[in-house]
Amino acid sequence: MDSFPEACVERTVEWVDTDASGHQHNSAILRWVEAAEAELFRKLELPDYFPNAPRVQQVINYKAKLWFGQRITATVKIQALGRTSLTMAFDVTSDAGEVAAYGTVTTVHVPNGTTTAEPWPVHLIRAVEGEQVS
Repeated sequence: MDSFPEACVERTVEWVDTDASGHQHNSAILRWVEAAEAELFRKLELPDYFPNAPRVQQVINYKAKLWFGQRITATVKIQALGRTSLTMAFDVTSDAGEVAAYGTVTTVHVPNGTTTAEPWPVHLIRAVEGEQVS
């Protein structure tokens, strides 16, 4: 597949998103990324993804500071779909287009009632490989 689906959300850096030094707290980046991830799986019509897809790895690279009141865009794109895992690449950019953070999040498919990774269900594979998200 040439292009996997992606989604983005826009937010304003709120006071609660900042730390004592006045710029975004490191946890704010992941919250915005998770909001974009939720938007992606809503668009793919895969509500059963979240209860069955625990994170196994998160990598965040911080490049620039974001300040209270600033507008940001968080974009998530599926980067790789494996037999039991799914990796998403993300970036968070400022309203000036500067990349403030980027990285990856990897999840695995662990169906309810099980404790180990199992292959993704066919409907998820079809949605990820066949649906174009705008």
